[in-house]
Amino acid sequence: MEKIPAAKFKSQCLAVMDKVSETGQTVIITKHGKPVVKVVPAEIDADDIFGFMAGKAKIVGDIETSEPLSDWNLQ
Repeated sequence: MEKIPAAKFKSQCLAVMDKVSETGQTVIITKHGKPVVKVVPAEIDADDIFGFMAGKAKIVGDIETSEPLSDWNLQ
């Protein structure tokens, strides 16, 4: 785990973020030698199958009462 002072992080912020992203190594940002912030790689969530169709369908008609089974073409 690398530690760098806040002033150095400020001047090299994008490079530090790229390094963390590529290597997965955590970097601690310090102020006056004391740890203040930890930069860690972001966790990329896998695509979740639940809710991926949200907002894609439209309910038409009454969903609480159904037609009698005799009206259905069941064969």
